Amino acid sequence: MSNGRILLVDDEPAFRQLAQSWLQGGGYQVETAADLSSAREVLSRFDAELILLDLSLPPQFDPQHTLASLPDFINRPVIILTGHAERQLALDAISQGAWDFIAKPVDPELLAVVIKRALNKHQLDTELKQLKQQQLGGVGLQRLIGASPSIEAIRSLVQRIAPTDVRVLVTGPSGTGKEVVSRALHELSLRADQPFVSVHCGAIPADLLESELFGYVKGAFTGADKDRPGMLKLADKGTLFLDEIGEMPLPMQVKLLRVLQEGTFYPVGGREQQKIDVRLISATNANLPILVQQGMFREDLYYRIKGITLETPALSERKQDVPLLLQYFLQQLSQKPGQNNGQTLRLDSAAMQWFLQRDWPGNIRELKNTLESVAAVARGGVISMADISLLHPELQQDRVPSSSALLQSASLELEPQVQALEIGLIKRALAKSDGNKSHAARLLGLSRQGLLKKLARYHL
Repeated sequence: MSNGRILLVDDEPAFRQLAQSWLQGGGYQVETAADLSSAREVLSRFDAELILLDLSLPPQFDPQHTLASLPDFINRPVIILTGHAERQLALDAISQGAWDFIAKPVDPELLAVVIKRALNKHQLDTELKQLKQQQLGGVGLQRLIGASPSIEAIRSLVQRIAPTDVRVLVTGPSGTGKEVVSRALHELSLRADQPFVSVHCGAIPADLLESELFGYVKGAFTGADKDRPGMLKLADKGTLFLDEIGEMPLPMQVKLLRVLQEGTFYPVGGREQQKIDVRLISATNANLPILVQQGMFREDLYYRIKGITLETPALSERKQDVPLLLQYFLQQLSQKPGQNNGQTLRLDSAAMQWFLQRDWPGNIRELKNTLESVAAVARGGVISMADISLLHPELQQDRVPSSSALLQSASLELEPQVQALEIGLIKRALAKSDGNKSHAARLLGLSRQGLLKKLARYHL
């Protein structure tokens, strides 16, 4: 049984052979490389848990070049092998993320101790990362509320593709939870302990979007008094979420395409190329193929971002999930400071029925915002139609009586029933016309003067 997997990177053939033999005798699996390019190739097929890295490597034999490449390797412990003259450079390597350094000629006993400590630390970090990933993934999936077939299908696909780096395009109407799906993909991924950076492409002015994404260097433009990293750099090693990507201006689409093709970019005003490693998730409520046909979205970029497409359905297509969503949001509201003294809020039967009957054109966002509003005016732990009517008076007191309701009334006198019907119709017309009496009169088939007489008669 192997004690661990080690990659040894050193340009001296005799040292590589001797060190490999000694490490294998200690129970380690060992691969070797003579330079950084070969090391990257080995790592593409050999999942090393630790790297022994010499500072002076061909073809440059420049320790600074090796230090600049260090970010490519420090997702596992890196032990620097260095000559005495390079001690300060080795300390610089540690400040940039290397685990430790050992001076040549290497003391085998010291090397054995350092390797063992580094691998133990790597194992602990890996276990913690997996635990955090499970916890975050559980939270992410829990936010995908619903039991409808469409949500079950999304939840299943998210679990299958999250651990990969495949690019995902999340489509669907506004307010259907596209960002929730995107966060679940991140939280179930191998990048869960790295940043999730969200950028709303339509909320940032076109002339600022480039500097927001790419960052800028000091002096790049008026007001750039210092270097500032952009969203791309902040998302390095993690996930970049581009919301409403269909609203990205065409010039920026060209620049984003280059980033996706090459994994590099230049900050605004900068001459030094920067490398990034991000998983891209995009979202839109627009029909991108139509935008492509209209020349408003680049076809090559569309095919770059659409790896796998997930479509979030409108709430009207999954009404059976509304009670579950309401329960989830009520629990969240109940936990807010100052809300109902920590007691769980609930809807009475009439209020629940009102929520279930609506179509919710604004989808989950509208449902949540409406619930928060009525909860804010509710007294006690039960939300009733009286609370809803404070914000939507036309839905209760101003509702026009139905003919069956009139017939079932205790009174069969004609005049009071006609008055009640007229009052209800007038209130509905005023509500539909936002209080404009001329418009309301036209809706009722009356003159403006005729409506004013009836308002005065009924003290409205």
